[in-house]
Amino acid sequence: MNALILAAGYATRLHPLTLNRPKPLLEVAGKPMIEWVLDNLADIPDLENVYVVTNHKFVAAFENWAAGYQRRKPKFLCKIVDDGSTSDADKLGAIGDLHFVLNRESLFAEDLLVVAGDNLFSQSIAAFAAAGPHAPATLGIYDVGDLELVKKYNSITTDADGRITHFEEKPSAPSHTKSGIALYYYRKDTLPLINTYITEGNNPDQPGRLIQWLYPRLEVWAWEVPGLWFDIGDKENLDEAGQIFRQFQTPR
Repeated sequence: MNALILAAGYATRLHPLTLNRPKPLLEVAGKPMIEWVLDNLADIPDLENVYVVTNHKFVAAFENWAAGYQRRKPKFLCKIVDDGSTSDADKLGAIGDLHFVLNRESLFAEDLLVVAGDNLFSQSIAAFAAAGPHAPATLGIYDVGDLELVKKYNSITTDADGRITHFEEKPSAPSHTKSGIALYYYRKDTLPLINTYITEGNNPDQPGRLIQWLYPRLEVWAWEVPGLWFDIGDKENLDEAGQIFRQFQTPR
């Protein structure tokens, strides 16, 4: 299987920290946040290739980081993909980047795990990868514990077996605190539908919109993320994550 890390945003809410440095390379508790993501992918047994999609502005920074990371942890091939964008004005969007990498790198022959490069997990997500092949698509979900926070993300409803029966981006009146996060597993037979989504002219940003489009067409299952999950949105989040994730530090 392959994995794709979404890292092509410009993180304007974190300026000036991200004026000349991409958000996933900012440090959290002693290491770049993207390494928290990769380290929690490391024990997936059949993961061979990890693609990191970024923008043209930050491609050199990611290539320099990747060279060092591969020397220290040569578990899998880590390839940086430049989406060619240079600002928010011409960015492809998260789903647009997924579509771009799928086609440029010809990734349709294997299952694909997709995760945002600014999502931190306190535990391995190998069990998520193991569950993924059992459904056409799987979405990671997390209890954010606050109805106001759910309004920033999305609201999902599942049946008794865990299949998603409703998905709403940025709900105005959520009824519970579980939300889908930027963690997805797409089985290889589902991947061609991403081309269909883009060809139809659907919104290429906000990766949850792809789930919203998919779940009425095929089975999409929910998988609850264990431990802690943290989404880095602003400087306050970054500082809080540094304090919280210090307890999960391991030697680099």
